[in-house]
Amino acid sequence: ERRHRASPWQRNLGYPLAMLGLLALTGISVLIVCFHVLELLLDDAAMPRGIQDASLGQVSFSIFGSFGAALQVVLIFYLMVSSVVGFYSSPLFTRLLPERQDTPLTKIIGNCVSLLVLSSALPVFSRTLGITRFDLLGDFGRFNWLGNFYIVFLYNMGFAGLTTLCLVKRVSWAVQAELIRAFGEEG
Repeated sequence: ERRHRASPWQRNLGYPLAMLGLLALTGISVLIVCFHVLELLLDDAAMPRGIQDASLGQVSFSIFGSFGAALQVVLIFYLMVSSVVGFYSSPLFTRLLPERQDTPLTKIIGNCVSLLVLSSALPVFSRTLGITRFDLLGDFGRFNWLGNFYIVFLYNMGFAGLTTLCLVKRVSWAVQAELIRAFGEEG
């Protein structure tokens, strides 16, 4: 119903551009994680340990300078939004979704706790995946498990593999559905 009420500009330009943007952000994050996996295999310095004597403002945290830093910010924001959407889309937590003007206090508190846990995990998540090296002044690099190569390697491989699998499944399913719809209308 919402799609039918959308203007032709939204349907023909807005939605496809939004989908291409999401595909691009997902692809870029998977590529960065794959490069981080290669760095992990080749260099011990790629482990997400704490940064010693990082001079903020004097050294760039990105290889690509300001553009890379802006890309990191966009990717971290994308990971945050996708984590929240994925959390509320899981069958276990769909009951926790707030309802407009009818949300009990316990559900509000549950949402606050859930969002606090997700936002607290985001810096460690982005550091472990190699999306950023910035410590966010929380010194998250001091977690002992961040020094374990096998945990970090498997975490990165799991993220890259599962994200690629979901991406291929969603894109191929959508293309398949459109082809069936297009050929079904002609025949």
